[in-house]
Amino acid sequence: MIRATSVTAKFDRAFDTITLDETARHRRRMMMRSDNGIEFLLDLPEARLLNHGDGLLLEDGRVIEVRALPEPLYEVRGRDSRHLLALAWQIGNRHLPAEIAEDRILIRRDHVIRDMLEGLGAMVTDITAPFSPEGGAYQAHSHDGHSHHQGHTHDHHD
Repeated sequence: MIRATSVTAKFDRAFDTITLDETARHRRRMMMRSDNGIEFLLDLPEARLLNHGDGLLLEDGRVIEVRALPEPLYEVRGRDSRHLLALAWQIGNRHLPAEIAEDRILIRRDHVIRDMLEGLGAMVTDITAPFSPEGGAYQAHSHDGHSHHQGHTHDHHD
């Protein structure tokens, strides 16, 4: 079985694509099938979110480009940037995955959350779009092949 062992943002042309929702794009190791039927084992060193446009580098040099499947979401907007920031705090306080932009926040649909946000004055619209939520504060992230683990350490003093 051919494996994909790394993710690259730098490639000239993809051999094929794979279209996945956000949940399926957050993986480390899993059997996958490209949009045109190429079966491969995703075998990464650690779990990560595969972003729209990332390339999965197969052992034979081919690249499978990741496509984000549009999902049913809410687009949340505030009256102004201060209001949007307060809405972001409310969403984060509930530990909801959120994609944050300068003028809007995208979250998964949940009628209880919608009611809460509208009660706080948010403008909430049903949309269908790719979803790439922010990583958590203690989640590892990588840039150009090297990782940074964001966590905390403890000094032990005798």
